[in-house]
Amino acid sequence: MPTPSHPTPVPGAQSPGRPLAHAHAHAHAHAHGGAGEGVRVDGRVRAVLAAVLAPALALTLLGAWLLWPDAESPTLTTLAPGSSYARVEVLAVDPAVAAEDQVSARGPDGQPTAVLVPPEQLPEIKPGDMLVVMRLPMTDADGAVSTAHVFVDFVRGPPMAVLAAVFAVLVVAVARWRGVAAIAGLGVSLAGIGAFMLPALLQGRPAVPVALVTATGLMFVLLYLAHGFSARTSTALVGTLGGLVATSALAAWATGAAQLTGLVGQDSLDLQHYAPLVTLRDVLLCGIVLAGLGVLNDVTITQASAVWELHAGAPTMSRAELFRRGMRIGRDHIASTVYTVAFAYLGASLPLILLVSMSDRPLLASLTSGEIAEEVVRTLVGSIGLVLAIPLTTAVAAMVVSARRSVTVPAVTVTGVDAPGPAVAQTEPDPVLSRDIGPVRGDVDG
Repeated sequence: MPTPSHPTPVPGAQSPGRPLAHAHAHAHAHAHGGAGEGVRVDGRVRAVLAAVLAPALALTLLGAWLLWPDAESPTLTTLAPGSSYARVEVLAVDPAVAAEDQVSARGPDGQPTAVLVPPEQLPEIKPGDMLVVMRLPMTDADGAVSTAHVFVDFVRGPPMAVLAAVFAVLVVAVARWRGVAAIAGLGVSLAGIGAFMLPALLQGRPAVPVALVTATGLMFVLLYLAHGFSARTSTALVGTLGGLVATSALAAWATGAAQLTGLVGQDSLDLQHYAPLVTLRDVLLCGIVLAGLGVLNDVTITQASAVWELHAGAPTMSRAELFRRGMRIGRDHIASTVYTVAFAYLGASLPLILLVSMSDRPLLASLTSGEIAEEVVRTLVGSIGLVLAIPLTTAVAAMVVSARRSVTVPAVTVTGVDAPGPAVAQTEPDPVLSRDIGPVRGDVDG
């Protein structure tokens, strides 16, 4: 057997100083460490995604321009003329004395003062508590001017600020830059709701367009800000928009068919009094759409990521198999998310649920009464929207991720032995794998 000459280095071939076993181990680690990030999508598929999302973005911007509030919103005045808010520290509580002397506090000027507290709030007040009070100027029969302090609420800012700071630190520590982007997106969302949706509703704009424009605009910003500009994010956005349309249509039908008026609770009556242009049914409809927005975003981005990772682990898997396996994950997601949504609403409405449990009315009659019916419809509509979004997102993701480009890889020479043969068309490899291992063809002389 002739002694082989020194091999000529071949791009992509394995060098003697880097064993193939090492390259295989690196490739295995890459495949299980976020391999979906390296999947490249065909440019034509990107063009199709853009053709779907660009009109949706254009309609959203047009809707925002047409529906943008063009007048000042009603203002709710909470202070009487000459009055002001102040903070006081509770010094002592004595329920046995007259009502106007039961709570003694240190005023803003450092002097002790009495605080008038409603009877239902008195058991909750302890020495050391910080209270928000309303300072009311008073004039007695002799013409002497004094100031009365009336309880308004507890000072809750410091503990809430601590919770917000802990939340932000943990999100950034665990999710890093994506956590920063998510927190920024949350701020943008709150600003968008405050600048557009609330004033638009207060000025009587139609509910369905306002809800769709708000939710769609927020999803464009949140998804791309938190997850980056990629085909995977665009796929999740397509599924999210489909779920939003379904949720809005169902909410519009359900609020009318179930005759949900929104006239439940003192808050609704106050809103109707101070903002006469507001339609309470429109407020309810927008609330239903917003309530399901966060969960809808969660399931769509999770489904898109699942399909991407499935494809990265098995690039030869067919589109139908990708969809079937993705839906196995989706079914578990549906099962868990449905009762997550239900428990969230139950927790928020627990006082009302307790009252219903004490009622002597039949259960069905209680569930179909105004305030309970609103929560039931809210839960069902939101759940239907996310259930529809999961197969839609999975199908779009399977079609997008499996439509990959093909490249031509020529025959190569390994350790001086020719490997003749025609060029072979194969699916474009992962860039990291191709750099580490390279396309190797032909028998090696051993």
